[in-house]
Amino acid sequence: MPKSILIISTLDTKGEETFYLRDKITSLGNDTLIMDLSMRGDEQSPADIPPAMVAAAGGSTLDEIRHSRERAKITGITIRGASKLAADFHARGKIDGMIALGGSTGTLMATEVMRALPFGIPKVAISSTAALPGLSTRYIGTGDICLFHSVVEVAGLSDLLKNVIDRAAHAVVGMAADDITPPKAAHAKAIALTMLGPCEKCARAVQAALEQAGYQVIGFSAAGIGDRAMEEMIRNGFFHGVVDLAPGGVGEHLFKFMRDAGPHRMESAGRAGLPQVISTCSVNHMTPAKSRYKPDFHQRRKYDLDKYRSWLRLSPDELKTVAGAFADKINIARGPVKVVIPLKGWSSVDCPGNPTYDPEEDRVFIDALRDRVKSDIDIVEVDANMEESAFAQTLTRAFLEMM
Repeated sequence: MPKSILIISTLDTKGEETFYLRDKITSLGNDTLIMDLSMRGDEQSPADIPPAMVAAAGGSTLDEIRHSRERAKITGITIRGASKLAADFHARGKIDGMIALGGSTGTLMATEVMRALPFGIPKVAISSTAALPGLSTRYIGTGDICLFHSVVEVAGLSDLLKNVIDRAAHAVVGMAADDITPPKAAHAKAIALTMLGPCEKCARAVQAALEQAGYQVIGFSAAGIGDRAMEEMIRNGFFHGVVDLAPGGVGEHLFKFMRDAGPHRMESAGRAGLPQVISTCSVNHMTPAKSRYKPDFHQRRKYDLDKYRSWLRLSPDELKTVAGAFADKINIARGPVKVVIPLKGWSSVDCPGNPTYDPEEDRVFIDALRDRVKSDIDIVEVDANMEESAFAQTLTRAFLEMM
């Protein structure tokens, strides 16, 4: 059965290349829709979704966009309108995948539109600026986007660029094929699990136990982007429960450190009423970029994960602040919540003999959390390190009791 692929481009600058891409996709037996994000030029667009339609969906007019000198404003309008239209086309079953091509501005706009569609929808971005430092992470963000570095500029149909476009066309068509596994688990069977290297043993044990109980367990690296993506996917209805082993991104957001997971970390499951078990891997440590160390950071107790990454111990006052943020987020939960805390260290980094191990200071967090959470929130203390099997078993039982 033919699939319909949405092509996002700017026809005022990439028309020839866009139509070549369209023809390649149709030659593979599929249908296409072209969405034109052009913000300049006066010619009538031949696109299926012309700039005037995009502007209207964004709450403006094409005339206003073309005569404005506020680039950030009109770019935002265009992205908003294109995202609204793409989401609507997808909701009505009109598109089965997306592909875009462009330079820096075109890729920034197109990938934002791609992120308006849920996980599992094929998304390919052909970009001549994919390898520029800092841009690839902005392009991908929390989206499941395949970023295709064109190497050569997307300008003129040389054989080299045709080769790139041909391969990308085959990629998006292949991704939209009927034999791709759907991204939805069976009813009440998909569990989100956060994990990090220093609590990987615990995460693997919990995953194995839940899988043995019949659940699908989907892991997320809680390093800032992975847990942001998890929160989005919870909001989009992918999961039926959450085991949050490593919610350190809450504190990282408060202090603006490297694993900052955004302002809504540890909120989506509660708002959705999902059962959740929360633990404390990495919560008592911070990861500021070494280039941005404050003077006192050099005096902190630390543990070097490798030559690039160090975990620094939070102060007691910082632990109290993080506990308050935890309580505020837990208290809004509409579903059951249990907090399970190991008393002999919150990760493999956090164990006797390591410089940051300090159960007495960890108690500051636990007591502050108990003081702030609602009385019906169960806080379970386990006399073990997070990486010990006894802790994983207790946490797993606590979760299964809620399901």
